[in-house]
Amino acid sequence: MKIEAIKTRIVHAGEINLNDLLAESIADLPENSVVAISSKVVALCENRVVDIDSITRADLVKREADYYLPPEFSDYNYGFAITRGTLIASAGIDESNGDGHWVLWPSDPFASANAARTFLREYFNRQNVGVIITDSNCLPPLRRGTIGIMVAWSGFQALNDLRGTTDLFNHEFKVSVSAIAGGLAAAANVVMGEGTESTPIAIVSDANFVEFVDHDPTSEEIAATFVDKNEDLYAPFLNSVNWRQGAGGYDTIENRSR
Repeated sequence: MKIEAIKTRIVHAGEINLNDLLAESIADLPENSVVAISSKVVALCENRVVDIDSITRADLVKREADYYLPPEFSDYNYGFAITRGTLIASAGIDESNGDGHWVLWPSDPFASANAARTFLREYFNRQNVGVIITDSNCLPPLRRGTIGIMVAWSGFQALNDLRGTTDLFNHEFKVSVSAIAGGLAAAANVVMGEGTESTPIAIVSDANFVEFVDHDPTSEEIAATFVDKNEDLYAPFLNSVNWRQGAGGYDTIENRSR
């Protein structure tokens, strides 16, 4: 598998749309490639920003999150939130590289991923193209640092369900499901960087394990990729705190049209 980071201009909110940024930044796109794009750049291209002096991050989290915990819940003043089926700090809201703005998540990440895939296929005349919108999130508990996560994807199977198959010793897998989109997001994010690299796009090629599809993710495929917090392996921890209801800022995963 090859991953190539793509350098772009410095992106300011609302100055260029995502299609134009992709066209001016990517010189060539091999067939059977997956293009990873940072959620921040997508949001900046969609002008999904709020002036940093107009509202506090804590109040903005209440508006954007499904569920949230107040920052004072954590000794690190860390604002846990559940947004679009994802446990992430501050509902994905960030000020770094925002040039005086809070940068939100895209309003509909799946719609953004689908539109980017359609454009890339047509612009480069390719049949199989995948897109992942990524963000950085904290590693699982008891690990230091951040890792890239999949916010949305399009154009390939996000999961490889191993249940019902057998291992090397003919033992049947009962629960194993490989997160293809999540793994690609993590790998791409390492190359894209976290600071001043100005490489918010990465092209993943020669990934022979990726199964490309010729349709946008269906509601069933999306639902299968996210896990309700009551079903999650970490449910005992997630349900041990008093989550507060946020305003959401979007329709639920199940109800959003694609």
